[in-house]
Amino acid sequence: MTPTLATACAALPPDGALAPSGGRAALTPALTHAAREPALSFAPGLLLLAQGIRVAFFDVDGVLTDGGLYFSDRGETLKRFHTLDGHGLKLLQKAGITPVVITGRDSKPLRARLQALGITEVHYGTEDKRPAAEATLRALGLDWQQAAAIGDDWPDLAVMRCCAFACAPANAHIEVRAAAQHVTQARGGEGAAREFCDLLLVASGRYAALLAGQEPRA
Repeated sequence: MTPTLATACAALPPDGALAPSGGRAALTPALTHAAREPALSFAPGLLLLAQGIRVAFFDVDGVLTDGGLYFSDRGETLKRFHTLDGHGLKLLQKAGITPVVITGRDSKPLRARLQALGITEVHYGTEDKRPAAEATLRALGLDWQQAAAIGDDWPDLAVMRCCAFACAPANAHIEVRAAAQHVTQARGGEGAAREFCDLLLVASGRYAALLAGQEPRA
């Protein structure tokens, strides 16, 4: 009798059942290896531009947030942050890349968020961002060739144009997108900063190791 799909499936052990050897049915080495390979990739030319980065400058409104301003009934400014972006900033620090935030605004929610992420290099209420970036580079003993930046509007252009690598969210102003080597697929406040972080991590050669560190140990 020719085996049918039903009979073939019936011959397979149910999920979690013991294999004939007495142990659980295991994945083949090929499948196990494939499951551990990173799914994320970027164009080789883009990664070359982003190699050697040691410091990354971030704007807040329109990059770490969606750019919207929310006000409480007491006039307090509220901001919405994305957890994907926050974890990306933590991963940068693990990879030895210093995240630096330069923002024209200041608020208690912003300070609380950055403190929770362990970010210590921050310039609040700074409209002229290039001098702040230069001061940070001097303090860290780095130069512009080791710097990357992500911004969404004109005040970010001075820093972006000095950096070795510049990035912009998908919904950034057209002039900012034109100045960037990479425009993210995600919008500001919705994972754009994480995409920027991931790109820097892949370019640094640390992405795969950091990802592997998330797997359960045998």
